[in-house]
Amino acid sequence: MPADDRQIKLLAKALYEIRLLLGNYLGTSNEAPMPVRVAAHLAYALHNDALAVIDGKEFNIDEAISRIEAVDRILPGNELKARVVESE
Repeated sequence: MPADDRQIKLLAKALYEIRLLLGNYLGTSNEAPMPVRVAAHLAYALHNDALAVIDGKEFNIDEAISRIEAVDRILPGNELKARVVESE
């Protein structure tokens, strides 16, 4: 079932809110639990894409995937790309 614009914007707004809530957990030396750090970095990596969706604009999917790969490099061992991108 295809998602409608309201559904997509709701998820984008939620992702942006998560980015704001977890902003203090960014950085490679943060001592928060790893899942919190990964969530913070993932939300940060995609928050501009979320804002584009909220504004009714498009974003470059390849660039978004590159940012997810960057999170995997910053916080190795989490395999975000495999779970988020390659499971499509």
